[in-house]
Amino acid sequence: MSWQPAPEPEIASNPEVAIDLVIAPRTRDLGDGFEVRRVLPYARRHMVGPFIFFDHFGPTMFRAGTGLDVRPHPHIGLATITYLLAGEIMHRDSLGTAQVIRPGAVNWMTAGRGIVHSERTPPETRRQASPIYGIQSWVALPRAYEETDPAFEHYPAASLPLIESEGVSARLIAGALFGKASPVTTQSPLFYADVSMRAGANLALAADYAQRAAYLLEGAVECAGGRHAPPVMLVFDSKARAVIRALEPARLLLLGGEPLDGERHIWWNLVSSSTERIERAKRDWQAGRFPRIPGDSQEFIPLPS
Repeated sequence: MSWQPAPEPEIASNPEVAIDLVIAPRTRDLGDGFEVRRVLPYARRHMVGPFIFFDHFGPTMFRAGTGLDVRPHPHIGLATITYLLAGEIMHRDSLGTAQVIRPGAVNWMTAGRGIVHSERTPPETRRQASPIYGIQSWVALPRAYEETDPAFEHYPAASLPLIESEGVSARLIAGALFGKASPVTTQSPLFYADVSMRAGANLALAADYAQRAAYLLEGAVECAGGRHAPPVMLVFDSKARAVIRALEPARLLLLGGEPLDGERHIWWNLVSSSTERIERAKRDWQAGRFPRIPGDSQEFIPLPS
């Protein structure tokens, strides 16, 4: 999806040892009841591990004949992950990829030196009312991979590891966690998991990674002596073992990893360790030097003024 600059969400500090920050996302209505909650980036915590962008969109029910239309736009220096909880999106990119994204599956697009993609509701899905609900996240790339060749990988939900214990079920979207590893190719140490918890269940998240967070989608949980309800992101202290207890049936996303090798800059859909590289990508997009998307090249999102 395409990122536009927006005011920062409000952030509250939490005095409990295990939680560093509690982030309340800023909600924007993009029309027809389609809401987007922006969590990352924000001022006091630019990233969580390599995760530099995190948007929670929906749930929305599109009327028949309508749908999502994110027109072609460029990316550099990152990998995108659109993770659906409901609905369908057709992903197309300048590599020639045409892949429908469905709930639980992973579409991991590595932009590297540059890629163009679009995300739209498939034509057949538009024939009737259809839902859309999910998470769009971006992972910044290490410097050694910022100019790598663009790539795309698709993994159906059934190919992702499922980790189950007493009252807890975790689908590992990417990276390594709880002794399991996702087949998704990543460029730095990270984890990303979709977790469901029964009421009364406990989940312990060890300090295996320097930066860790949980984004609550459904239900209420207790952590570090406080009660938390969605939508909210809990960013944990780097050295503390975090224990999450479900006060009712809950669903959350766990994410994080190791910090990257230096600061990352983000402007529109462009991420880089170099501001000059971002300026060059802006000029390239404005001049039409990025590759086009086969089957979706009649329109595009202009460079923001």
